[in-house]
Amino acid sequence: MVFQKTVLENGMRVISEKMPHVRSVTIGFWVGVGARDEPQELSGISHFIEHLLFKGTATRTARQIAEIFDSMGGELNAFSAKEYTCYYAKVLDSDLERAVELICDMLFNPLLDPRDIDAERKVILEEISMHEDSPDDIVHDLFASSLWEAHPLGQSVLGHLNVVKSLGREEIEHFYRRHYQPCNMVVAAAGNLEHEHLTSLLKRYGRDCPRGEGTTRHSILPEVRPHISVYNRQTEQAHIVIGTQGLPRNHPDRFAFAVIDNILGGGMSSRLFQKVREEKALAYSIFSYHSMFTETGLLAIYAGTSPDNASTVVDLVREEIADLLERGIREDELKRAKGHIKGNLVLGLEDSGGRMTRLGKSELSQGETLSLDQLIERVDAVTLEKAGELAQKVFRPGKFVMTFLGPFEHRSFQPQLFEF
Repeated sequence: MVFQKTVLENGMRVISEKMPHVRSVTIGFWVGVGARDEPQELSGISHFIEHLLFKGTATRTARQIAEIFDSMGGELNAFSAKEYTCYYAKVLDSDLERAVELICDMLFNPLLDPRDIDAERKVILEEISMHEDSPDDIVHDLFASSLWEAHPLGQSVLGHLNVVKSLGREEIEHFYRRHYQPCNMVVAAAGNLEHEHLTSLLKRYGRDCPRGEGTTRHSILPEVRPHISVYNRQTEQAHIVIGTQGLPRNHPDRFAFAVIDNILGGGMSSRLFQKVREEKALAYSIFSYHSMFTETGLLAIYAGTSPDNASTVVDLVREEIADLLERGIREDELKRAKGHIKGNLVLGLEDSGGRMTRLGKSELSQGETLSLDQLIERVDAVTLEKAGELAQKVFRPGKFVMTFLGPFEHRSFQPQLFEF
């Protein structure tokens, strides 16, 4: 696995990996702006701009953009996150130039027509409503906003209904011009391509401007206040998220962090899955997950269960974490978790899309890209002692936040703070 990197004169970083055995290329334009970079009065503006860049340029309508990619048999899409926005395409290797030219046109020459803004606003409001109608999705947003109450990382990617309703062209254009600069972008590509050819295309079709600075972030470690939030909603299940602050993405112990997450709730053999689902049959879906950001991260546990069983499930989660802390991690668990993580790494890099995503996220977020062999070495280097020490640090008493969503209004449901 060999990749090449070039920094263009305008500050755009270009990183690619050649896969000569395929006939496709996946290319992604990663912009270093997301929900955490938005003032509260502009919450959701990054996601709004993501939608608008598909609505046409000075030379192409939205329909023409769609028709061009359909005629190539290619895929064009985008997504927004807390710390970045990504526009990506998968095409035949022979269509790479057309894809680069088109995406550059979209990113650097959008119309931002007031009529398109008003039309797309309705689409986004429907997307927010759809998200809010999915309790097993929105409970994670509610948890993040509770964990990071006064920190930008607690903000929703989709934004708030009232803010999206009021955003105007002037605000959108100002935010776009501030952040959509080449110096704030990473272009990552994987597939049957030549790095020199890719850089020449980006020089030809990209924006020629003086090198500037990327998005400036005030990386202040958020304060976590242990508390419980209960949202009454008429759902069939109770949706529960229990979690605490984790590690930032560049932390040297991040691989041990992934191992702990995997042992706790990362697969069918994990402690929580075996205890809550297989042994007690109290949930269909139960898992843990971790996220890492610039200055911090989180580790959380989700369970969907009958409202009458919510307290029991919480007690079982508490018992499993307490057991992990008191008795430690077993050798067989460590071996199994390492195998699971390494298998997911390798399988996720079998196609050009997976490799492009790894290159883009690593370069934009960390400024470095580890090879697959280096990643596997880091995972293999995790010891029982290191994982155990980290578990004691992560699962500190008095640092847990709990979020409940379900039909609790008329129930004698009185959850207690998560303590060991």
